Amino acid sequence: MAYKGTAGKSATGASMSKYDIEVEGRLNELEKAVKELQAHSHNTSDGEGESIDSKLERLILILKKTPSLGMDLY
Repeated sequence: MAYKGTAGKSATGASMSKYDIEVEGRLNELEKAVKELQAHSHNTSDGEGESIDSKLERLILILKKTPSLGMDLY
């Protein structure tokens, strides 16, 4: 004897098992987390308008030009 599942219904009205409902819940949580991460951004400025990348490049140039380090960088 076959009977319909009673755990739940999908958005289309199809029967879903308890496992299907659990997986759907996890998928919804993951999709929500992805949206939050996509909307998140890191501040790459030092607050004074200069980006951290440009500061790093300037520091590298200074280190390359410093003879007391005794290194031939690049």
